[in-house]
Amino acid sequence: MKHISILVPKGAILGSLEGSRQLFTQVNHFFMAKGEPPLFNVQLVGLTEEVSLTGGQFTAHNGALINDVKKTDLIIIPALDGDIEKAVEANRDFIPWIVKHYENGAEVASLCMGAFLLASTGLLKGRKCATHWMAANDFRRLFPDVNLVTEKIITDEHRIYSSGGAFSYLNLILHLIEKYAGRDMAILSAKVFAIEIDREDQQSFTIFQGQKSHEDGLVKKAQDYIEKNYADKISIEQLTEMLAVGRRAFERRFKKATCNTVSEYIQRVKMEAAKMSLESSGENVNEVMYNVGYTDPKAFRGTFKRITGLSPLQYRSKFKREVLREEMV
Repeated sequence: MKHISILVPKGAILGSLEGSRQLFTQVNHFFMAKGEPPLFNVQLVGLTEEVSLTGGQFTAHNGALINDVKKTDLIIIPALDGDIEKAVEANRDFIPWIVKHYENGAEVASLCMGAFLLASTGLLKGRKCATHWMAANDFRRLFPDVNLVTEKIITDEHRIYSSGGAFSYLNLILHLIEKYAGRDMAILSAKVFAIEIDREDQQSFTIFQGQKSHEDGLVKKAQDYIEKNYADKISIEQLTEMLAVGRRAFERRFKKATCNTVSEYIQRVKMEAAKMSLESSGENVNEVMYNVGYTDPKAFRGTFKRITGLSPLQYRSKFKREVLREEMV
C-alpha cells in the first residue's frame, strides 16, 4: 500500500487539498468494490493538529504531524493562497521534511501555487516546473534557476511533479493515479469526476500580463509604447532611437526587467489583442491579423498557435462570446 502525505500548509486552498484526497480515496473504493485491497493510505499531514483555512471559514484536522511520518511514498503540496512569499515563510518548517523524504525515495508533487513551496526546497533547481500562469512573473523573479514552463498542465521529472493553474491539479492527480493504478483506473476516475483527461497545456487559458513590477523606467516607457501601438510594425531600432539608448544595453535591460526579449514582448502583446478580437468581434481572421500589424497569414497563424496552442479559428470556436437572443414568435 502506497502512503500518500497530503500536506496541509497554513493558507492552503481547500479545493486542491480536498480534491486530491477525494480522488485517491475513490480509487480505494474502486478496488474494494472489485474485492481487492485498497491501494493508497491517504493521510493529511500538518505542522499542527488543526489548520485554519480560507480565513477561518474551514478547519482541517490532520491525521498526523510531520514528525509522526517516518516513511511516505508521495508528498502532495496543495495550492497556497494570499501573499505567496508570506505563505511560503509561514510554512518553512515543511521544507527540511520534504527534502528528507525526497532523498529517502519519496516522490513530491506540487499543485498550482504550491510550486512556490516546492521551489523553496531547492529540489527544482535546473528542472522544469509548472504553476498558475498568473504567478509566472513572481515565480521567475523568486526562482530564476528553475525552468518554468507556464504552458504545461503537468511536469514529471526525477520523481518531482507539478501542475499548472487552478483546477488543472486534477489532471496531475489523474496522471499519478494512472502511474500507480493503471490507465483503466485513471479513465474510470476521470469519468466519475467528469475531468477532461490527457490535457497537456494551458496555453489557451493564459492572459499575457506584461511584467511591470520592475523599477526600470526606460523599459516601462518601451512597454507602454508597444502596448499603445501594437497595430503598427514596431522594430527594436525604432524603440532604441526613441529612447536614446544602445541596442545591446536596451535588450539586456528589457529581458532582465520583463523576462521576455523585446521581440517576444511585441508578439505577445499583438497576440493578446488578437485573442480579444477573436473573442468579442465579428471580424474574420485576416481582418484580425491586419488590425494587430501582421500582413503575412502564415506568420500570424504560426505565432498565434505557438503562443495559444490553438489556431485562430479553434480559439474563436472555444472562447467566442455569443449573445443569446430570444426569438420573437
